[in-house]
Amino acid sequence: MLTCDVVPQPEPQSPASGQHAIISARIQSPLIAAASIKIMSETKQYQNTHIQFRLAVDADAETIAALVNSAYRGDSSRQGWTTEDDLLQGPRIHAQEVSDMLAAKDSVILLCLQDQDIIGCVHLEKTERAAYLGMFVVRPVLQGNGIGKYFMQTAEQHAQKMWGISKIWMTVITVRHELIAYYERRGYVRTGRFKPFPADNGKEKVLVENLQYEEMEKTLPPA
Repeated sequence: MLTCDVVPQPEPQSPASGQHAIISARIQSPLIAAASIKIMSETKQYQNTHIQFRLAVDADAETIAALVNSAYRGDSSRQGWTTEDDLLQGPRIHAQEVSDMLAAKDSVILLCLQDQDIIGCVHLEKTERAAYLGMFVVRPVLQGNGIGKYFMQTAEQHAQKMWGISKIWMTVITVRHELIAYYERRGYVRTGRFKPFPADNGKEKVLVENLQYEEMEKTLPPA
């Protein structure tokens, strides 16, 4: 495992077993082979601990589901700024759904770790000539320290290296203005393509009428 210390560049408004490889590298030389996939990444020093990345495996499913739900729902989510607790109640995701994502073709979950502790996750899925980025989470109590910015860059670079895509897209609830602004600062643009939030998905209770998603997308620079 390669590690190094990188002086933190805080972002004032940041959002979240098996044969797996810990991924870390210097910014100046970021190309590392991990799990037979070349991935661009970096290690960041945060409160005297290293921030590292690895691909999730099925044994991580319960931990990932708990992390995602803590960042978006309930009192724990209010410790950060990604909460949806005023919009929706109920679990955002179940562990079985995470397992299904990991088992699906062209679908991975990248994890962010602090001293081996999972503090962030993001789902990446290949869709034709682009990649979908979703379920982007940093633990609420660690938000606002620049971790999310570096984690998102790592996820984008990983998708580009793995699938050769040139575009990333996501969906954001349109009333989440602060979240849309965060992604715009990361280079994503609003597309004007909307779809309604599912009124009944069997998990969540909608507290606000007429919720809808808007797609946002980002064109990546050549790898």
